[in-house]
Amino acid sequence: MHRLKSSDTSFFSTALLGWYQNNHRPLPWKGIKDPYLIWLSEIILQQTRVATGWAYFERFREQYPTVHHLADAPIDEVMKLWEGLGYYSRARNLHFTAQYISRTLGGTFPNTYKDILQLKGVGPYTAAAIASFAFGLPVAVVDGNVYRVLSRVFGMRDPIDSGAGKKKFAELANLLLDKDRPADYNQAIMDFGATVCTPGVPNCHQCPFEDRCLANAEGTARELPVKSKKLVRKTRYFNYLVFQDDQGHTLLEKRSGRDIWQGLYQFPMLESKSLLEGEDILGMGPFSEQAHLLRVNKISLPFRQVLTHQNIIAQFADIRLKSLEEIKKSSYLMVEKKNLDKFAFPKVIDRYLHPQENLLF
Repeated sequence: MHRLKSSDTSFFSTALLGWYQNNHRPLPWKGIKDPYLIWLSEIILQQTRVATGWAYFERFREQYPTVHHLADAPIDEVMKLWEGLGYYSRARNLHFTAQYISRTLGGTFPNTYKDILQLKGVGPYTAAAIASFAFGLPVAVVDGNVYRVLSRVFGMRDPIDSGAGKKKFAELANLLLDKDRPADYNQAIMDFGATVCTPGVPNCHQCPFEDRCLANAEGTARELPVKSKKLVRKTRYFNYLVFQDDQGHTLLEKRSGRDIWQGLYQFPMLESKSLLEGEDILGMGPFSEQAHLLRVNKISLPFRQVLTHQNIIAQFADIRLKSLEEIKKSSYLMVEKKNLDKFAFPKVIDRYLHPQENLLF
């Protein structure tokens, strides 16, 4: 693609805003000027479809109407409310940043792109969205929808997962931005990418750029945008020990360290190279020294959870004993099974606990 000038691109914002006037999606965070609620919605929508994020946004807004409410909430409560959304570092960063804004900044949200970008958990896209939607600043958003639209309309084959490619797309995005209506423009291009210039097969007959789109002319829409790196997922096997004693207690632990699901709860777990059988789970697991006291009642069918870079296959061993006091370790919490819904679990465990609401695999 040759270097574009503003005179080459003026058609784009005009046509896009014309399309948006008649086709914008009614969403609960649109038109809001409160930077806290805009930030909340943008963090929720990171890596999340609008249809899924909508309900979470409403729940968070009701539970924590101001940044001070969110800052004062226990982290376990926030994680439980986030349960099911995935990418849990977002929830931890959300809580950390709420405390920073509430306690260090006195509840006043930063009002420049540069300062917003310094907040934990906020990247260039989120900072641009907050800056334009809350403060009307002329900063273009660049997300998956924007990459797709711009790569197709302007025939850009620069890899979007490379530093050079990201820089070129950011430059073009800011060149195209309507500086007088940055909020409308940013919302328009995201809506357009989500509803018309969709992944796979776009709805070209509904597109105001149909006659000027290079991908449409060349038949390359499915090839764009370009990524240079192929996604490779590794498979991990988790064997969970679900204890239950005669008093209805079970054991939980809180995940920590630099691994997936940090801050969520789980049953005692043994990771292995493949799923284990009953005796192996007891003999190799964290309770191997007490194996003579335990009996595996049954083992569940495998459950799978697919993450961005990992494929988790898990099974659950139901283990019965008279009293957990015989084996309880200080690193585990002893809780009543009837209270499990008060804890935030990874989706794979939630599916095991609520089989009537979920399907295997």
